[in-house]
Amino acid sequence: MENSVGIGLLGMGVVGGGVAQVIGGKSDELAKMIGAPPMLHGALVRDMTKPRAANLPADSLTTRADDIIEHPMVNIVVEVMGGEQPALDYILKSISLGKHVVTANKEVMAKHGADILTQAREQGVQVLFEASVAGGTPIIAPLLRDLVANEIVSVNGIINGTTNYILTKMAQEGQDFAVALADAQALGYAESDPTNDIEGIDAAYKLAILSTLAFRASVSDADVYSEGITHLTAQDFRYARELGYAIKLLAIADKANGAVNVRVHPAMVPEDVMLAKVDGVLNAIEVQTDLAGRVLFHGRGAGDMPTTSAVLADVVHIARNVVRGVDAPPLPMLNADVRISPISALETKYYMRLNVEERPGVFAQILKVLGDLDISIASAIQKETDDAARRAEIVLMTHRAKEKSVQTALKAIGKLEVVNEIGSLIRVEEWD
Repeated sequence: MENSVGIGLLGMGVVGGGVAQVIGGKSDELAKMIGAPPMLHGALVRDMTKPRAANLPADSLTTRADDIIEHPMVNIVVEVMGGEQPALDYILKSISLGKHVVTANKEVMAKHGADILTQAREQGVQVLFEASVAGGTPIIAPLLRDLVANEIVSVNGIINGTTNYILTKMAQEGQDFAVALADAQALGYAESDPTNDIEGIDAAYKLAILSTLAFRASVSDADVYSEGITHLTAQDFRYARELGYAIKLLAIADKANGAVNVRVHPAMVPEDVMLAKVDGVLNAIEVQTDLAGRVLFHGRGAGDMPTTSAVLADVVHIARNVVRGVDAPPLPMLNADVRISPISALETKYYMRLNVEERPGVFAQILKVLGDLDISIASAIQKETDDAARRAEIVLMTHRAKEKSVQTALKAIGKLEVVNEIGSLIRVEEWD
C-alpha cells in the first residue's frame, strides 16, 4: 500500500490551477476518499514569474516537462495544457514510463485516442479522460463502466455549450447569428476566434471520443462529418417553431449494418423531445442501449470548475487503485477495421428554405426537380417577403429521402431562373 499518491501537473491554466487548489485545500477529504494523501510534486508552466491563485512552492514549478514526467514519485500525470502537441508526446512518454494519465484534451483523444488506449493497455496503466467531452457532466465513465454490459445503439447529444447558447438566443429572442455570437463572446461563452465551436469542430472531436467508446471502434475526428451553424437565420427558427421543432447543433452516432454513422450538424428536433428543451450553455447526451433503454446525461459541459471536477474524479479513481495495489482495469479493445458510413448514405427528412420569384409555375418547377429524384413533400409554407420585388419564401419539409438525392436536387433547384437563393437545408431528426 502506498503512503501517498504522487501527482504531476502538465499545465497551470485555469483548470490546472483549479486542480492544484483543490488538492491543496481539500487534502484531508481527498486522503479519506483515496486511502492515502495525494501529493502534488510539481507543475509544468510556461512562465515561472506569473502570479498564480494556487499557492505552490516556487521549486515545484518547472518549464521542463521531463521534470514532471520522469519524477520518480509521480504516479499520475495530469495533462491540462490543451492542444495537440506537445501534449500528445507528453502523454505517450508518460505511458511508456508506466505512469497513469488523466487528460482533459479532446483534440488529442479525438485524433489519437485509439493509439493512446492501445499503448496504455500494453503498459498496464490507466488513461482517463472524463473532462474531454462534457466537462462536469459524466459520460466517459458510464460508457466505460456502467453501461459496459449493453450494446450501444446510438449516441445523440448537444455537446458544445457555446453553440447551444447562440442557438437558444436565436430561438428565444429572434436574434441573428452575428448578434447572438457577439453576446456569447461578451459573456465569455465564446472565444475571440470561435471557429472551432461555430463550425462544429469542437463537437466533432467530442463525438469521435464518444463513438470510439460506444462502439468499441477506432473512430477519429476525420471520420466525423461536421457542419456549423453560421448559415442559420432567425427565419429558420420562426419556421421551425411553426412546424413544431427546435433547432440544435446535434452530435449523432449510430451503428447499422456493420457501419458507424458519425455526424455533427444543425438538426430539427421535435419540440416534445428532451434534447429540444436543453437551452443555454448546458449539454445533454442521450445514449440508447439494448438493455438499459434510453439514458440521458444532462449538465454543464464546460467552465473551469466543472472541468476541474471531472479531472479530479479521474485522479481519485486512479489513486484508489494505486493505493490498493489494484492493477489497472483493462481498457476496451478497439476494432480498427470499422466501416464509416458516409454522409451521402444518410436517409432522413429535410427542411429547405428557398427565396424565389413570386410568379405562376415556380412551385411546379421545384416539385418537378424533387419528384425526378424521388423526393416527396410532407408540407409546404409560402410567404411573401418583398411586394415591390415580387419575391417569396418557400419552406419545404420532405418525407424521408436520401442525402445524395437531396444534395443533387438542391444544385438543380439553385440553377432554376425562378430561384434567387437556397436559404437553408436542415436535416430533421426523428425519435421513436
